[in-house]
Amino acid sequence: MTMLLQQGVTAQAEARPEATALVFKGTRLTYGALEEASNRLARALKEAGCRRGDRVGLLMPKSLEAIVAMLGALKADAIYVPMDPASPAARQARVLEVSDCRCILAAGPVGQNLRDTLVAATLTQRPMIGWLDEDPPPDVHPVFSLRDLSACPATPPAYANTDLDVAHILFTSGSTGIPKGVTITHASVAHLIRWARAYFGIVHTDRISQHPPLRFDVSTFDVFGTLWAGAELHLVPPELNLLPHKLAQLIRDARLTQWFSVPSVLNLMTNFDVVGQDDFPALRRVLFAGEPLPTPTLIHWMRRLPHARFTNLYGPTETTIVSSYYTLPRCPADEREPIPIGRACAGEELLVLDGQLKPVAEGDIGELYIRGVGLSPGYWRDPEKTRAAFLTHPRGTDPQDRIYKTGDLARRGADGLFYYVGRADTQIKSRGYRIELGEIEAALHSLASLRESAVVAIQSEGFEGWLICCAYVPAPGTDVSTKSLRKDLAALVPSYMLPARWMRYEVLPKNENGKIDRPRLKNAFLGAELRPAQAEAPAPGNARATDRRVSAVSGRG
Repeated sequence: MTMLLQQGVTAQAEARPEATALVFKGTRLTYGALEEASNRLARALKEAGCRRGDRVGLLMPKSLEAIVAMLGALKADAIYVPMDPASPAARQARVLEVSDCRCILAAGPVGQNLRDTLVAATLTQRPMIGWLDEDPPPDVHPVFSLRDLSACPATPPAYANTDLDVAHILFTSGSTGIPKGVTITHASVAHLIRWARAYFGIVHTDRISQHPPLRFDVSTFDVFGTLWAGAELHLVPPELNLLPHKLAQLIRDARLTQWFSVPSVLNLMTNFDVVGQDDFPALRRVLFAGEPLPTPTLIHWMRRLPHARFTNLYGPTETTIVSSYYTLPRCPADEREPIPIGRACAGEELLVLDGQLKPVAEGDIGELYIRGVGLSPGYWRDPEKTRAAFLTHPRGTDPQDRIYKTGDLARRGADGLFYYVGRADTQIKSRGYRIELGEIEAALHSLASLRESAVVAIQSEGFEGWLICCAYVPAPGTDVSTKSLRKDLAALVPSYMLPARWMRYEVLPKNENGKIDRPRLKNAFLGAELRPAQAEAPAPGNARATDRRVSAVSGRG
């Protein structure tokens, strides 16, 4: 049975219109109200000229309106593109240029970001603006605003889309400095949601968290996994992300039955000891994904919540969020015990291959590839990157039988389970964000104050998982400081990409091939990391340390 994502929500609205669908900061929205609001928005978009396959950017903070906007765009046969109001305008402009949005739906305090983004972007056609608040800023001239929607019919519009059409484009970090747009179809999300509802037993009485930003792929799982089941979706206010006590209180007050977040959040709550023994009595499931969860943190949670079930989920955005799963049968006995990424979800296959795309022996480490129904069609309007990442199956006869090159290293154990080992390239995951170090370098290379720079990452025992480190050489005649570099870079990349460690060099070290010696740089930063926090001893060779100890909570230098 095929179904568009919005149709699964409509079915619940028709069956239980008075049931609560969304909860945010004490405000509730019923399924009936969600259905009507998104129908009105869809009709407004169509009346404004949106057609099948047009991209609709969503520039707004996490809110009830943001969920309405997602559904409204889908009901207009469009493709929604989540945008980050906190990102610098330069990066927003690149997202806008690549996606070529027909319309931007905006709400909240985003007027300046919107203006700066439109000025910075090179576009063949300026997108129209739909303002989902009552009063748009005076210099923004939307084709419609919130008050105009009341005149639109609240009945569902007719859909021209099929389930093989793209539902949304999620932008991830790109190694060339240009973000990559991962296309995800209705069918692949629907397949995942059906599997998840069956495996986890999600029902209408569930109360489920929505913790990550809506541009993060896990949010797709949260939103449609909950709304297709007719359950309550509790949007976690972003300002609570660094307030572990308030996160814990939200779980208690909302009586959540499912919590899903990146491991760094669980680490933070563990570090501040906010989870009591037998706490969160309603909580039945704790899900985590996006990066490895330290086993000591998992032990901490499992001992304190013996009534909950803990599941590790693994999958890149390019394979529709989740490709494998592992539910812990017991609390680990040893803090050094590795946590598997488990087995492939239904319709998926995990392959550990060598450099010639041949299977490696059991227990050997190889690169992880994924095959199956969750594979993205590719990167939006980027056939070269698509061909590089989505390969024809080496033993298949059908050219449409593809495998995705994850860039992760893995092994298959004697128990038949798969284990994540690390990254095969310069991509890292920090605090749940997937980051290409090359994108940070590309931004640094654009700064006139620098002659040379390189970015490496070192593992951290803190909740962030990895520390981003920058080695740099000032341009001749400049007296650049770490503070000024950080400020300049913050105008080009999101805050989670800003380096936590900085080291100034006269000349960056090179290897015998004349390339930057990145292993040597890593060793230099590791040496600086091991020194006492108050020490600022010179770094090895011709460098001097300019980094400062970073707060484990804020991640700011």
